[in-house]
Amino acid sequence: MEVKVLYNIYCDESCHLQYDKSNVMALGAIVCPNEEKSKVYNDIRNIKIKHGVSSWSELKWTKISNTQIELYKELVYYFFNNENLSMRIIVAEGKDKLDNDKYNDGEYNTWYYKMYFRLLDPLIDETENYRVFIDIKDTRGGPKIRKLHDVLCSNIYDFKHEVLKDIKLINSKESELLQIVDIFIGALTYAHRGLNFAENHSLAKETIINIMEKDFRINLFKNTKLNENKFNLFIWTPRR
Repeated sequence: MEVKVLYNIYCDESCHLQYDKSNVMALGAIVCPNEEKSKVYNDIRNIKIKHGVSSWSELKWTKISNTQIELYKELVYYFFNNENLSMRIIVAEGKDKLDNDKYNDGEYNTWYYKMYFRLLDPLIDETENYRVFIDIKDTRGGPKIRKLHDVLCSNIYDFKHEVLKDIKLINSKESELLQIVDIFIGALTYAHRGLNFAENHSLAKETIINIMEKDFRINLFKNTKLNENKFNLFIWTPRR
């Protein structure tokens, strides 16, 4: 009998609140084989130490500065050069133009979890096993992620939750891989909001974006093919 691989999927969001003055939201998911998790965590912690940062310090897009740019550059290269890691990101544009009454039962959060379904569904292969870890959004997320779990499983007839074993809420401080997701979705929202052209834009953050665009040929404004494995990107816009 073929042994199935267990994959961990770590998810985070940027500009996800309904009234946060951003018309762009990004959801990201990084996939890592469970058997590689410990090595990846240790690698990332060693990179932090190498650059004079505590191994338990939380990495965040908002923390990127000129004084720590080499740390964040190395982390970006680490992701792209590690064959065990892959990522999918959804950038939702026009968040401020949603017709929640018509399409989402009058609830912004319904749309939010629909986007999570779009994020995760293409990552689930019925021949493997998965666990999903989502950064805590608020104290009311429990029932929503249980519903999300059920819908994802029903979509592949996994009624006993044998393929997608569970979805849990965790704190990003507890997960180096959640922190890596934060860096990439931060870069996408920064670019899509045009903040790299703002008068007070960050040269350090622009450096990270340039690495993605030039060194790894990522077009931050164009959908990749659905079967793109390493860095999968989907740009969503609301119905008009």
